[in-house]
Amino acid sequence: MKALVYHGPGTKSLDEVERPAIAAPGDALVRITHTTICGTDLHILKGDVPTCVPGRILGHEGVGVIEEIGSAVTTFKVGDSVLISCITSCGRCANCRRGMYSHCASGGWLLGNMIDGTQAEYVRIPHAETSLYPVPAGADPEALVMLSDILPTGFECGVLNGRIAPGGSVAIVGAGPIGLACLLTAQFYSPAAIIMIDIDNKRLAVARDFGATHLVNSRRDDPVATVAALTGGQGVDTAVEAVGVPATFELCQDLVAAGGVIANIGVHGAKADLHLDRLWSRNIAITTRLVDTVSTPMLLKTVAAARLDPSRLVTHRFALADIMEAYDVFERASQTGALKVVIAP
Repeated sequence: MKALVYHGPGTKSLDEVERPAIAAPGDALVRITHTTICGTDLHILKGDVPTCVPGRILGHEGVGVIEEIGSAVTTFKVGDSVLISCITSCGRCANCRRGMYSHCASGGWLLGNMIDGTQAEYVRIPHAETSLYPVPAGADPEALVMLSDILPTGFECGVLNGRIAPGGSVAIVGAGPIGLACLLTAQFYSPAAIIMIDIDNKRLAVARDFGATHLVNSRRDDPVATVAALTGGQGVDTAVEAVGVPATFELCQDLVAAGGVIANIGVHGAKADLHLDRLWSRNIAITTRLVDTVSTPMLLKTVAAARLDPSRLVTHRFALADIMEAYDVFERASQTGALKVVIAP
């Protein structure tokens, strides 16, 4: 089969590889119909994720059809259309029982990291019964791909960890797909102000269309001064870091109000300074999280009820044969206007 293979920092290729097979009774073999590229894949290619070793098939998002199941799988059958969670969970270990699927004793973020992923024609899914979701009848598979990772990530790591509340103020640093997913789901809680900060006017325009109340181009304007002016000098109740570089994490420390929350979403491959000399007395909470996907069933319901439309995040479509071009378009988002690219083998 064809698959996108990571060969070490800065190197990848579309290769012919062996098709995966059932390896355990709880496995399912899924034929991929739709997948995508994540910003985390770009972090892997930069060498920021040492757990992902050369030879790994990348990708942790997708929708597909079950081709084969292990003997222990009873809630799915061959031919079922399924949403693939970016997090694999056994559902039984101590961490899974407290909803922390990302730290499952035999799962967690495996796909495209510790085991071969979804940017391929087929993928093996361990713990299939608790790591796959049935596709609702009539659902748009492109929209559902957004529920593999970015929508639950934006919601859990940004909105829930950030304690976004009615009438509150929020600054989201980074208007990429994850930041926009946070913006979309933050509106479940009716904050009074959602301030989007980025250096790309195209992405800021999308953020405006998605519901941001204020836009700040941090290349042109001072984001700290602008946010201070918008909040009466107080800062925001929630500052969400959605980029994953030291400068944006440090910016969040300058944006947050006393008693506020800094919610980190970004994948960080380098250390960032924590200015405790300024924050120690300000009652600040700082949260980190790898998405657990506990919110996926709820998000599926909101999509089915037309209260959330993730398809708005899709800007480009490619065949698997053209995935190298898809990566180029995704990596050059400031020139191409790419948000999420959908790849259909």
